Amino acid sequence: MKILMTGATGLIGSALCQRLKLADHTIIGLSRSPQRAGKLAVDELLKWDGQSLLAPEMLAGVDAVVHLAGEPVAAGRWTAARQQRIRDSRILGTRSLVEAMRTAAKQPTVLVCGSAVGIYGDRGDEELDEQSAPGTDFLAQVCQEWEAEARRAHVAGIRTVEVRTGVVLASDGGALKKMLPPFKLGIGGRLGNGRQWFPWIHLDDIVGLFAFALQHTTLNHPINGTAPGLVTNAEFTAQLGQVLHRPTLFPVPRFGLKLLLGDMAAVLLASQKALPKAALEAGYKFSYPNLTAALEHLLG
Repeated sequence: MKILMTGATGLIGSALCQRLKLADHTIIGLSRSPQRAGKLAVDELLKWDGQSLLAPEMLAGVDAVVHLAGEPVAAGRWTAARQQRIRDSRILGTRSLVEAMRTAAKQPTVLVCGSAVGIYGDRGDEELDEQSAPGTDFLAQVCQEWEAEARRAHVAGIRTVEVRTGVVLASDGGALKKMLPPFKLGIGGRLGNGRQWFPWIHLDDIVGLFAFALQHTTLNHPINGTAPGLVTNAEFTAQLGQVLHRPTLFPVPRFGLKLLLGDMAAVLLASQKALPKAALEAGYKFSYPNLTAALEHLLG
């Protein structure tokens, strides 16, 4: 297939490019700054600002589109301007991309669009699958609008899969890289009371799910991009400490997170027991369904 990918330079995107190139697909990457992309497993890297309508030639001969672009959610305190960038980068970007797909001389056959388990909001111990109702907080609202824009492709007859990604664990980036320094020093600990569910997934499996969604023609709906073996934040903390052979005796209180991060602290304190029901039912086999094996693989 000839695949157009936004967000190709990100954590998931760069790994997905490698996976798809190994399967002999042709990859056209889109990036705001292609000159700074470094070595990326793509056949061509084009410039796109993330919101403008794509030029028709960018979609020429394209069979599938993977849409991963978006302002990072956990990169800093949520000011009003930052929240607007988080929203616009997803809503306006997806709208422009889908409009270009809808009006292309030859429509791509499938859109696999990023989304997030943040769509469910803070739900305590409730088990959540793809049929669960959405939440009402800022991220939940953004995700709902984001998926609504992607669904316009479905209305136009393009198979559409929204991958509701959890916390991606990787050895060289993402959340785990940010967590490691205090844990390696023996000063890591749970966040808040630690009872909130932690919807994690190994990088290999989130990449596998995107590739699976591209190929699996019966998928035409959202899927949760989380591992089956979900844990609470306290359980994650304990298992990370065990793998690193370090104590985990220094919890970060809720009020401390809110002082440090403002409204963005809600992302770390929210509880989402989001299970990958749709992926399992479709036949996806997780390489790392359980946390301990995933951490041991990632941390050597």
